[in-house]
Amino acid sequence: MSSFWSMSLSCHDCLSDLLCAEDAGILAGDEPEYSPDLEFPEDIEESIIAGFVEGEGVYAPGFDYPARFRSRSLDASAREEAVGWILKVHAYYRFQALTAYLAVNYMDRFLSTHRLPRSNGWPLQLLCVASLSLAAKMEETLVPSFLDLQIQGARFIFEPRTIRRMELLVLSALDWRLRSITPFSFIDFFAYKLDSTRASRRFLVSRATQFILATIQEIDFLDYGPSVVAAVAVLCAANATTDLPLINPGDAASWCIGLSKERILSCYGLMQAVVVDTRPRKPPKILPQLRVTTPAVLGAGNSSSLSSSPSKKRRKLSHKKWVEDDDDVER
Repeated sequence: MSSFWSMSLSCHDCLSDLLCAEDAGILAGDEPEYSPDLEFPEDIEESIIAGFVEGEGVYAPGFDYPARFRSRSLDASAREEAVGWILKVHAYYRFQALTAYLAVNYMDRFLSTHRLPRSNGWPLQLLCVASLSLAAKMEETLVPSFLDLQIQGARFIFEPRTIRRMELLVLSALDWRLRSITPFSFIDFFAYKLDSTRASRRFLVSRATQFILATIQEIDFLDYGPSVVAAVAVLCAANATTDLPLINPGDAASWCIGLSKERILSCYGLMQAVVVDTRPRKPPKILPQLRVTTPAVLGAGNSSSLSSSPSKKRRKLSHKKWVEDDDDVER
């Protein structure tokens, strides 16, 4: 396993554009833009969606990643807290659902191949900030500054240069593949399969989006590919409205080549138990905010690259203020 401490920062010839080198060849074209109003003609080629199903594993964490949480070689509670923080910042800035999903995807893919140092939780917090920053740059029109991103109970505050270096480590670990295949690549198509008249499709997509976001904190959903999660989310949304007839979950396997009836039924049972069940759950723990003052090495020979400014007073954050400073936000 590669070491977090010794990863090379020379991961690309051109570092000025963080997004220029993503490899989307597996998609055989651009991913369909997520939109509740997306229209599908009657003769749509399902092979495109089938291609997404076939290629989705390239953008997933390692196959043994969920098992490592169950065996406690990775800390499931720390991941749950980290995802909870990402979701709170996502809600605060009203980011797209895809932004939150991508941030968690980047974090999981990094953790599946690289071990973070155990230092009171700040390395995971830094990874969360960098992952959310990269996801926001991928999907959002307006991106908060690095300092404004570190809100909603973040325990540690990192300097912009520290976050930039962590972004490069994440990009290198992900092989610059940021445009992942996600459940949002499928939900419009699956909603169309259930309601080609469009009467309930806006509701289906909206409700399925809520279900998908509710899954990303749960380790057990990492066992299922994005296509299965999307199909099950749409099924649960359809069965939550009286405007559509009750759908047999097993029938969803016919929506597209590559879907498995057994996987859909298994995931459907999990989503019904964990997500659709609306009984109140224990809220994530909010911990006091600290500044990172312990020197740590990000790259070889640098003993202070992960430390934040110990004497600078953090400026007041504003919900309505968006910062587009070239020094803080790299677009």
